[in-house]
Amino acid sequence: MANDGRPPRKARGRNPRGQGERLREEIITAALKLLEELGDDQALSMRAVARETGTAATSVYLHFSDRDALVLAALERCHGDLMEAVDAAEAGVSDPVAKLRARTLVLGDWAYRHPGLYKVLHESTLGQRAEMPFKRELGDRTTEAVRRCMRAGLVPDDDPAQVAFDLRASVHGAVSMRLNQPDHPWPPLEEQIERFLIKLVGVPANPS
Repeated sequence: MANDGRPPRKARGRNPRGQGERLREEIITAALKLLEELGDDQALSMRAVARETGTAATSVYLHFSDRDALVLAALERCHGDLMEAVDAAEAGVSDPVAKLRARTLVLGDWAYRHPGLYKVLHESTLGQRAEMPFKRELGDRTTEAVRRCMRAGLVPDDDPAQVAFDLRASVHGAVSMRLNQPDHPWPPLEEQIERFLIKLVGVPANPS
């Protein structure tokens, strides 16, 4: 090719160190924002995520092979943030019953304040066809919280895994009903969770 007097065009170099990882995190953040708004993983598009981050769709595909991979990464981040909130709540109290109460209230409140993410995390079609191993941590840690109460003799001795499952199912049911029937005169979620703890786990009534 003849030289037209302009300097040769430089090939685009690699992203500076750390920039690719920052873009990946920005993509996940954008996906979480859209999933919260949509409440449906099937309604999320890679192009919409690209627009949210101000990048091309090809940039999104460089980090995530398809929508399922992106949604799974977003839900894992979401789950990690939720676990941090639970840890912070438990750190503020000392005895096992207070810790169980604190973590259960955080889980219920989080689900109620983030209806879109709650639906995707627990009611999406993705959960029926893809493994979400990080979700097992939630069940295992709730079981351990119940077990601590039993070992301390603060609640009746029973199968901690079964008791924890019943407690989680009740809280999820209470949240789901509120989200799907918002106009119903529901009692305060905190009061209902307290009744679950008393009736299902056998904790003493909260003195406060």
